[in-house]
Amino acid sequence: MIWNETKECMSRDEMTNLQSVRLVKLVDRVYHNVEPYRKKMQKIGLLPGDIRGIEDITKLPFTTKDDLRDNYPFGLFAVPNTQITRIHASSGTTGKATVVGYTRRDIEIWSECVARGITMAGLGKNDVIQIAYGYGLFTGGLGAHYGAEEMGATVVPMSTGNTKKLVTMMVDFGVTGIMCTPSYLLHIAETIRDLGLRDKIRLKASLNGAEPWTEGMRDQIEKMLGIHSFDIYGLSEVMGPGVATDCIFHKGLHIQEDHFLPEIVDRNTFEPLPDGTEGELVITTLTKEGIPLIRYRTKDLTSIQHGKCECGRTTARISRFTGRTDDMLIIRGVNVFPSQIETALLELSGTTPHYLIVVDRVDNHDTIEVDVEMEESFFSDEIRGLEDMTGKIAKALQEAIGLAVKVKLVEPNSIERSSGKSQHVIDRRKI
Repeated sequence: MIWNETKECMSRDEMTNLQSVRLVKLVDRVYHNVEPYRKKMQKIGLLPGDIRGIEDITKLPFTTKDDLRDNYPFGLFAVPNTQITRIHASSGTTGKATVVGYTRRDIEIWSECVARGITMAGLGKNDVIQIAYGYGLFTGGLGAHYGAEEMGATVVPMSTGNTKKLVTMMVDFGVTGIMCTPSYLLHIAETIRDLGLRDKIRLKASLNGAEPWTEGMRDQIEKMLGIHSFDIYGLSEVMGPGVATDCIFHKGLHIQEDHFLPEIVDRNTFEPLPDGTEGELVITTLTKEGIPLIRYRTKDLTSIQHGKCECGRTTARISRFTGRTDDMLIIRGVNVFPSQIETALLELSGTTPHYLIVVDRVDNHDTIEVDVEMEESFFSDEIRGLEDMTGKIAKALQEAIGLAVKVKLVEPNSIERSSGKSQHVIDRRKI
């Protein structure tokens, strides 16, 4: 199998040489086949021959989600539509959908990358993997499905929703691995607990992605299910799940560098940043045929490090994401990320990972309230005071984000669960 070869253990020089060869071919291809890219390059006087290796990457212009929307639906495709095997697209809830196309070779590479990630999670051809991402235009379901099949595992294509049926199948089919959003896995874990089936499941590992999550949430999942949970990262514009995955040591997500060239740039100046410095992740798709992207700004905030991992892989690793530039809330001049609030909550006893941030504006003054779902034992404990706990949480959140926060404690299961991406913020200032 391709995914079992040594690309993940190449020396840095070998990887750089491979990336340089592929970048040169990519730039030449998009210049001659994708008019918007050709116009961008001509505007700054750049020709394909000016790019001789990855050291020239900064000469190339950035690509943003607006470029995909402005060229909707197929304006950035680099091959005729007759060579497109599959189309995926975003929901388009905040504007025009971003449309991506895959050639047959793109699907093969995508499957290979996901299979590599599943292998990092310790799963193999003898495992039964339940796919609980949504199927359809969203890349999660089919991306995970094809990767698990490529690896040789038995696949249970459950999709999302009907959680009790999902748990029943998990028990009856002897499921050993699951792929879904972390928030949905927490809901699944709660359902398993409520049904009294914790001793019946055979789960060993999960691969979770499609939304930001913290180490605290990972700990919660692992504690509730007795498994190892792994972070799998991807964007539909770039490919889908499988761009990067963390290994058993959880010291960064390994990027599939032979297919994706990563950069970290300053979120304000867009200048390259050194290893270990947080900035915005930028990705160039080195091998994608259908809709190759050059220097795509992901808006995800992270840092990068090179060097051999304890697992033996030599591919670059990105740290767990701290947020997205477009998820950042500016409240009374202070930058606030939902992940800061989640981290603070999970460090307190009695709280759950379920919360809702409500931002409003009253008399030209921004307000922030955090509804915190508490464990059931908290409400059954007559000794513990609601007022004391509310004050404790409010203090922890103020220390975390630097703002006074109104805290509301709510009962278990009172915050709506999602089988897809969870929504933690309601910003009424925009309504």
